Amino acid sequence: MPALFIGHGSPMNAVENNSVTAAWKKQIESFPKPKAILVISAHWYVKATAVTSSEHPKTIHDFYGFPPELFAIQYPAPGSQELVKSIKEHLSPEITVLSDNEQWGIDHGAWSVLVHLYPEADIPVVQLSIDSSKPIEYHYELGKKLNYLREQGVLILGSGNVVHNLRMIIWNENALPHPWAIEFNSYIKDAIVNDKLGNVLNYKTHSAAKYAVPTEDHFLPLIYILGCKNESDKIEVFAEEFSLGALSMTSYKFS
Repeated sequence: MPALFIGHGSPMNAVENNSVTAAWKKQIESFPKPKAILVISAHWYVKATAVTSSEHPKTIHDFYGFPPELFAIQYPAPGSQELVKSIKEHLSPEITVLSDNEQWGIDHGAWSVLVHLYPEADIPVVQLSIDSSKPIEYHYELGKKLNYLREQGVLILGSGNVVHNLRMIIWNENALPHPWAIEFNSYIKDAIVNDKLGNVLNYKTHSAAKYAVPTEDHFLPLIYILGCKNESDKIEVFAEEFSLGALSMTSYKFS
């Protein structure tokens, strides 16, 4: 099973059919339907490594100021106790398993993508949080520990953005990307395609990093996917676009 990193951009992509969402859909045509999906979303960024365990995870609308149609979306995918148990066994003692009555479910970093990939919502979905207190190497090593799931038919999906700076968004659909956004996005793409992992892990040394990655929440899902990459994987780059000047939609498939 491949591993995917998808640049999810605005929540509005959930209700739009555009060139980016079309590129997302095209990627799943080349591999079988997953047995389950593990999502590492930028929007579950807490001081813990936790995993959802509800048999019926709720749809979380973790945003504001968007049209009512977005808040009406439900993604009623089931959870997977089997997957949670397996992850707990492989990630102990780092992992915390949330009980049914604890707060989290499927956030928009997950469902805004999944409504396009698997609109039937019939594949079990589990989310893994990103521990905001840990260094980047921790997240890479955790990704390596999750690699085994690919052989078991689990799709590992990282959802974030390589470039994500809300303060520098240009509110114009036709806005050109900032030069620093293009520069940093190209730097990371070159590092991934040419197997320069050190450049990705040490991204802060790049002069544009302070603008492209003002906070790590949207960048770290990529690190998990790089961690669970196989040496023999073919790398496919897709959805190479920018949104609102300061969001990179560039996405990667490792298969």
